[in-house]
Amino acid sequence: MDEVDFSQCLVLNTRMAARAITRRYDRKLRPFGITAAQFSVLTAIRGRPERSVTEMAQVIAMDRTTLSRNLDLLEKKGLIACRPADKGNGRLCTLTEPGSALVETLIPKWVEAQAELLPLWREAQTGLRSMQGQPELSDIIQALQQLAKL
Repeated sequence: MDEVDFSQCLVLNTRMAARAITRRYDRKLRPFGITAAQFSVLTAIRGRPERSVTEMAQVIAMDRTTLSRNLDLLEKKGLIACRPADKGNGRLCTLTEPGSALVETLIPKWVEAQAELLPLWREAQTGLRSMQGQPELSDIIQALQQLAKL
């Protein structure tokens, strides 16, 4: 049987890079008691309260199960309040006063954290843009591996 080099797997390297980036943001938000995913949920609710779970999941690219779990956690922390939807078994959520205050506190800190990452993001964007024509798979993998080291 031929030896397969899974270190060159596009799916594996994409997932590793995404996890590394998420861990980096989670560390920044840990002192506030929330994760990057929960911050995304809070800002989505802030931007448009009482959006359906399905719609919110689509907007923030999160599967419904993960979103529901995060909504439950945020509700237990008192950062959001949810009520049943008018139709079906859905729920509609809004920020509570503590949730709104946390988001307003975090937005400047989030911008500051993004400023730290901005040079890395620009570098990655430049690299990815240069590969838009006919990218070599090895170039894509190398870029993802670099991101995974964050």
